[in-house]
Amino acid sequence: MKLATAAQMKELDRQAIEERGIPSIDLMECAAAGVAQAALELLPMRPSKCRTAFFCGSGNNGGDGIAAARMLFLKGVEVRVFLVGSYEKMTQDALEETRRLSECGVKLEQYAPEDLSQSAWARGSHVLIDAVFGVGLSREIKADSLYAAAIRLMNECAVPVVAVDIASGIDADSGRVMGCAVKADRTIAFTFEKPGHVVGEGVLYSGEVIVQEIGIPADLQKTVVSQVQTVEASFAREALPVRKADGHKGTFGKVLVVGGSVGYTGAPYLTAEAAVRSGSGLVFLGVPESIWQVEAVKCVSAMPFPLPDKNGMLSDKALREAEEKLRACNVLALGPGLGRSSRTEALVRDLLRTEKPVVLDADGINALEGHIDVLDARRGRVTILTPHDGEFARIGGDLSHGDRIRAAREFAVGHGCILVLKGHRTVTATPEGNVLVNTTGNSGLAKGGSGDVLTGLIASLLAQGATPVQAAAGGVWMHGRAGDLAAQRLTAYAMSPADVIASLPELFRELNV
Repeated sequence: MKLATAAQMKELDRQAIEERGIPSIDLMECAAAGVAQAALELLPMRPSKCRTAFFCGSGNNGGDGIAAARMLFLKGVEVRVFLVGSYEKMTQDALEETRRLSECGVKLEQYAPEDLSQSAWARGSHVLIDAVFGVGLSREIKADSLYAAAIRLMNECAVPVVAVDIASGIDADSGRVMGCAVKADRTIAFTFEKPGHVVGEGVLYSGEVIVQEIGIPADLQKTVVSQVQTVEASFAREALPVRKADGHKGTFGKVLVVGGSVGYTGAPYLTAEAAVRSGSGLVFLGVPESIWQVEAVKCVSAMPFPLPDKNGMLSDKALREAEEKLRACNVLALGPGLGRSSRTEALVRDLLRTEKPVVLDADGINALEGHIDVLDARRGRVTILTPHDGEFARIGGDLSHGDRIRAAREFAVGHGCILVLKGHRTVTATPEGNVLVNTTGNSGLAKGGSGDVLTGLIASLLAQGATPVQAAAGGVWMHGRAGDLAAQRLTAYAMSPADVIASLPELFRELNV
């Protein structure tokens, strides 16, 4: 699903108003209708027995809230509307909505944190409306400000909150909390969802997000070119290559997994098993000779083979045998459970000279620390990195600004790779600057070994013929959805990475394949 940035929405509104002649007040009325409907749905009893509190800013977001207050009032709901800002800074449309509200006999009140009657009304309301800031917020909210006081009050009330377009205090483009933010139960997003609804802390603050059409023509909406979108089931379905009825084991791709070390025998096994379970015809597993027998016992379908090692980790002497095996394979999955030593890291960097597609994970990524030029040298070849935040930082990724989309995009473009930045709402960035945000998964995936499963799944899809972006972003979606299925059966507490692999058959049935 396409996501729109704050700047894109501002331009879309401008085009609708200035070029198509749509009155801005009409757009506001449509937006307000969606907010009012959401509030009505959350009322616990008939409207005439309920009351609401509206917290409205001076801008058009506040105007949306003021208009929604009038609509609820006309439905019989008791309302009080608090202006969190100044009358002098109100926009023309917000002032017009204030006039219309006044004609109904409802006054726009200046919000005053010290006014006990206002806070009591809010605490006794059946629903609260947050219309303080919209998607244009660009500055931190100071803790001692009027805005922060209003946000604190809304969060302290044990009352459902409906946010207008985006929860106040959330950056629309990154999902970052700008000092403090409203914790909404439902957000009414206008025309498009914004990146801040689906990434970062914005996910936790948005609640249920409902997209409301506000009257912007469909042909104008189609002109929005978004570099950020969410991954849905339809995308994942297209990432699954069709299995030929007359195919054989060589038809469905050959994956080489190189990894493992003493103490980390589970990681390479999980990667190989995930590749098998997701359709690869042949999966080879190169591991240190000292743990080869362990892997041989574990693996039934994947084919482990020993490689030269030292002190329980692969040595640079494993290069020749690994390269020989790779010549017969389609994709290299490199890194699960490798451990860190100078010899092993040298081996990783040497293997990255291959022309074959590589999925690089865990200590394979760590081997690039101080050697990012090795990654740069692969520009033009398929390289998919799957770091968590710590690994990302080691290879120069910058998350200091709290914007995961921006950080992933800058890295992928700068180094010519596909970056899968793992975490809550994993983001996949491409060398062209496009970003895909995952919408599946749960806290049960926050366990050692889950990333190894993802590596095997992505490598398998790639080997079977999926495009690199399909394999990466589609693989992330499938991994998360398989995790959701495992959690449904076992709970997020009890599920394991092996249970995610065991859920892949159910996932593929869901995708109708």
